[in-house]
Parts: sequence; structure tokens; C-alpha cells
Amino acid sequence: MRNIRLTIEYDGGDYCGWQRQVNGLSIQQVLEEAIARITGEEVRVTGSGRTDAGVHALGQVAHFKTESILAERNLLMGVNSLLPPDIVVTDLREAPASFHARFDVISKIYCYRICNRPVRSALERRYAWFVWEPLDLGRIQTVISLFKGTHDFSSFCSTHTDSPDRVRTILDMTVHGDPGGLIVISMEADGFLRYMVRTIVGALVEVGRGKCSPEDIDRILSSRDRRMAGLTAPPQGLFLKEVKYP
Repeated sequence: MRNIRLTIEYDGGDYCGWQRQVNGLSIQQVLEEAIARITGEEVRVTGSGRTDAGVHALGQVAHFKTESILAERNLLMGVNSLLPPDIVVTDLREAPASFHARFDVISKIYCYRICNRPVRSALERRYAWFVWEPLDLGRIQTVISLFKGTHDFSSFCSTHTDSPDRVRTILDMTVHGDPGGLIVISMEADGFLRYMVRTIVGALVEVGRGKCSPEDIDRILSSRDRRMAGLTAPPQGLFLKEVKYP
């Protein structure tokens, strides 16, 4: 039995998320069906974690077990020939039998894109959150340090988050803007709760609008109360950029 590791890029706009669902088409389902056609086996693809409906990936990682003797190159080309244009396997290689795409993760990097200009973008509508009010990046920078480190992020996740443990460690967090109004917020953490990145981004936008202060952020984080944090950024601006392993 071979253990095959995949790196996958996808546009999540037309899917119900990574995980299989009974009421919608998922990335996992499309991958499993394509691999099954190539290998002639029923396979289960295990991802590094879930991405929600409308969220994209530049470097999702997954693995599956197979008895197929097809060479890595043939597997890669065969699977990609059956995938739709909005999903592609960018790398496929045999991994040690012990490799697990979810349990071996040491950190993940997500980035969130905001189109911040007076007029919306036709091209960025699927890949960025349009915010027409000018955002003060200097103000946003003043609160970045409050999120770094180990905290209970109960205030910044969905109330329906599966994990009872809401403590996570944000290892790095940056905010960059360009002259064209594109703002990119990047976060690396040892794990993320459901809607955690999008809720933090929502709070940062409120800071950039001048409607939320560093003291407010500190109070929201300490409260462990989701109702205190306000809006959740929409999914289309969120990308799973990289998954890191030992």
C-alpha cells in the first residue's frame, strides 16, 4: 500500500468547501472521484484541514492510500486531466507510510485580500473583499501585536466551532498594502478555528475604519465572547497559502 501526498490549488467559489457534504459539491469529493477513475480504487483523500465554502487554496496538502503501481508523473497527469479547471494538483509524490496530512501539521499560513478603493473591481470580485472606505494601515499595524502569541480565541471564531479547546498560537502576522489599494493580511499559526481568520480580519477592518481601538481589541480578546467581535469578513478573500510539516 502506497501513501501519496498531494499539494492542491483551487478556486473555492463554486464549492461547498473542502469536506464532503450531502447537500453540495466539495473539493474532496471531486478529487476522490478523479483519483478513483485513474487508480480503479475507491479512495479517501485526507486534507490538512477544512476550508469553508467560497475559500480558496494555493497550497492545500492531502494524502491518500493506494495499491496502484502507476508512476508519480502518470498519477499526477492522469488526475489533473480529469479535474475541472478550478482545481489542480500542483505536486504529487509518494510519502512515508507514517505521513498524515492533518496530524503532522506544525503550522499553516493563510492570507486574506482586501480591495480597498472607492470603486469596486470587476476582476477581484471572486478573490478579495471590496471595502470602499479608506483603511488606515498605520492604525491596523498598532493592533497586530495583540493577536500574536498564545491566546484563547473564543471571541474570534464561529460559535459552532467543533473544537472545545479555543487556545491557538499565532506565530506571525503581517499587513501590506500597495498603491492600487490591494491589502494583504497574512497569518501563520499552529492551528486555526472555524472563521478565525475572517473574524480577525473583520476586526482589523473596523480598526482601519477608526471604529475600533487597540483597547477595544484587547477587551474583545479577553472577553472570550464572540458577540463582542463584530463582523466576519466574507469568504472570497481568504486563501490557504501554505501548510508546514516537520
